[in-house]
Amino acid sequence: MPLERFHRSSTSAAARKKFTAVTETIPSTPTFPKEPDRAFCVAPMMDWTDRHCRFLHRRLSKRALLFTEMVTSAALVHGEPARLLEFDPCEHPLAVQLGGSDPDELARATRICDRFGFDEINLNVGCPSDRVQSGNFGACLMAEPDRVAACVTAMRGETDRPVTVKCRIGIDDSDVEKDLDRFADAMAEAGVAALYVHARKAWLEGLSPKENRDVPPLDHGRVHRLAARMAPLPVVINGGIGALSECREHLRHVSGVMLGRAAYHDPMLLARVDQEIFGDPRPPITLEQTGRIMADYAAGQMQKGARLHHVTRHMIGLARGLPGAKRFRQILTMDVLEEGAGPEVIGNAFAALKKAGEPANAG
Repeated sequence: MPLERFHRSSTSAAARKKFTAVTETIPSTPTFPKEPDRAFCVAPMMDWTDRHCRFLHRRLSKRALLFTEMVTSAALVHGEPARLLEFDPCEHPLAVQLGGSDPDELARATRICDRFGFDEINLNVGCPSDRVQSGNFGACLMAEPDRVAACVTAMRGETDRPVTVKCRIGIDDSDVEKDLDRFADAMAEAGVAALYVHARKAWLEGLSPKENRDVPPLDHGRVHRLAARMAPLPVVINGGIGALSECREHLRHVSGVMLGRAAYHDPMLLARVDQEIFGDPRPPITLEQTGRIMADYAAGQMQKGARLHHVTRHMIGLARGLPGAKRFRQILTMDVLEEGAGPEVIGNAFAALKKAGEPANAG
């Protein structure tokens, strides 16, 4: 889409010039856009699903659809897109999540994301935090389906890649039947490619973001009913799902499942996703193989200026439930901070696991 569309907007000439300069420096990625498989997704999580986390998750599952952390449209349009969006090609399939409420600004951000070659561009209409509300985006936008539809339409005008929306089943005292249907209908009319629905309301006042992930009651049945009503539009369910057996049950009713904290805190769960969800006959990666891969990855990242704990902080759940897990976590959180610590510390952590799992010698 030509930049003249933006030149006709109310944006200042200086801002338009800066935006043009920024986008012209971004290399176009010639990947052919196609619809990603959303049967299993790892949710976007602020401060968690950064590029190091996603590298680990991709090593564990080749098929899961991964998401970036949420990036605001303003940060992309007025900031440094490369710093915010760069990713390793091995992370595909990968969706980027945007936060914003201005159609013109979201269109510009979408154009930037399109050139980076993401497989999907998602709009956040589900985050309940005060900071997000103060920017007039996130879950509060569920009260303005027409505005969100305008955002989706503007975003679709800048990319051939799927544009999707992640939302809640409602906010505050909204009617989860009538109001969610109205919202979903507006999204479908705007041409959204899929809906990701967290099966809880968001309470915009009185609950913290953490409480909003646990306190409002889950209503998976409401998402199932929405999926049946909106078919064939893909509807992906999110919220309170912690086991692959639960995922398989939900997949009888929806197009896909999305796990967040369960996948982050127990990442080896992802090693079984390709077989158990996608039917891949290949054996899953082992914990030992994962350790070697992550040690090599950490070495490469440190050469580029990353700190060791930037990588290892995402790995502490790998030993969940195993003998030696406590020592494993200690090494990956404390020993990595010692002066001169290098990738060999990751090897030490896995060695501690192996030692703890060995049977005691007979006396």
